[in-house]
Amino acid sequence: MASRPAGVHARQSAEEWSDDDRELMRADKFLRRLMERTGPIHPGIDRRGSRADPWEALARAIVGQQLSTRAAASIWNKLTDLFGGRTPEPEALLRKRPATLLKAGLSNAKVGYLSDLAARVKDGRLDLKRLQDLPDEDVIAELIEIKGVGQWTAEMFLIFHLGRPDVAAVGDLGIRRAVQIAYGFDELPGLDELNRIAEKWRPHRTLASLYLWRSLASTPVVEQAK
Repeated sequence: MASRPAGVHARQSAEEWSDDDRELMRADKFLRRLMERTGPIHPGIDRRGSRADPWEALARAIVGQQLSTRAAASIWNKLTDLFGGRTPEPEALLRKRPATLLKAGLSNAKVGYLSDLAARVKDGRLDLKRLQDLPDEDVIAELIEIKGVGQWTAEMFLIFHLGRPDVAAVGDLGIRRAVQIAYGFDELPGLDELNRIAEKWRPHRTLASLYLWRSLASTPVVEQAK
């Protein structure tokens, strides 16, 4: 099952539609039907910008690649248990033997990805504080220099750490599956088609993504991209 960010699909609803909700509903009749079926997203489960620490946000995104939310959380907890129950600082992670990190359930590849991220933060090649001042495209360009970090991981960082409002996670298979269902397509939409559809959601493509993820609360999806 593909990874979906924790909490985005919860069914608790707000009492009223926001102005942004209403703009989305006017822009896309298919999305409006989906939103009306599930109700407004409650502020308490709207996790945009919820991961305050950029290092932790990136590390957790790497751990969560190609995993269900539950499996990712389990491995993350096992990883932090190796460091006294706390998120390890980059230096601390680099001091740990790879064999020890593997005991948390990480793959060899993800140990390498985390080590590359930690090394870049430690030596200054990646200035995490600077990312908040960059436009979305530049943040993605910086992050995909990290081993194992692709478009999907960078977009999750934009949404769940930086809280950017207009991110269309069109490479996410959950989003593609949700659009397939909402629009009644016979097959998963391709990236070009999904980008075309997502143009209607500007400047609220992140919010649209949250509604689409939530619609899949009980729908299985397949392998997730990086």
